[in-house]
Amino acid sequence: MKKLIVLLSILVMAGCGLTDSIDTGGSSSRMPVEVVSVIDGDTIRIMYEGKETTVRYLLIDTPETNHPRLGEQPLGTEATQENRRLIDSGDVSIEFDVGDRLDDYGRLLAYLYVDGESVQQQLLETGHARVAYVFPPNTRYLEEFEEAEQRAKEQEIGIWEYENYATDRGFDSDAVFENEKTDTGQDEGECEIKGNINSKGAKIYHMPGSSSYEQTNPEEWFCSEQEAIDNGFRGSGQ
Repeated sequence: MKKLIVLLSILVMAGCGLTDSIDTGGSSSRMPVEVVSVIDGDTIRIMYEGKETTVRYLLIDTPETNHPRLGEQPLGTEATQENRRLIDSGDVSIEFDVGDRLDDYGRLLAYLYVDGESVQQQLLETGHARVAYVFPPNTRYLEEFEEAEQRAKEQEIGIWEYENYATDRGFDSDAVFENEKTDTGQDEGECEIKGNINSKGAKIYHMPGSSSYEQTNPEEWFCSEQEAIDNGFRGSGQ
């Protein structure tokens, strides 16, 4: 009898351990947090369990402001400013989903709320974000977010103002520059000089036919070398 009781105790303890190992703590309850800083349109720093922690917003993506490879993307600053405005407007809380709490970079994954209103949904409705990084089972509000995104698309606001800028793979800066050239009546054949700002902040223009012309992603287009120089750019190789 004693052996049976011991065995049952071990099984109960093992079962509890198994439950703990797979429980992510995901629920619809919200936890008030102190915001330390706003990093960009979809990332903030908070105090969590006594230390500063980065939080990445679930299910959305905004243009980058300081990406090591992509640099600053169009409307990235606007998305950051809108995120900061929302975060600063009231009491902030976070909510986890039922899946992983951390991404591959060790950032918390959460839904953000200010005075009970979804930050993600508001960023989507104003055209500052797209629905992205959908990894089940962290999909609790996917349907609502997609509806908010669709409303912004129909109004052609924010990132949806520029055709082909927001894609399933991310944001294509070239699409914005092409749209802007069309809007200003400039013909690509007339304004083919590419202005690029490198990682050190140097402004360099590239002429058609130069060795680095094809692989250069322009921040600006110029119709003449003098126009590029007047805007603070220098020729490549100078």
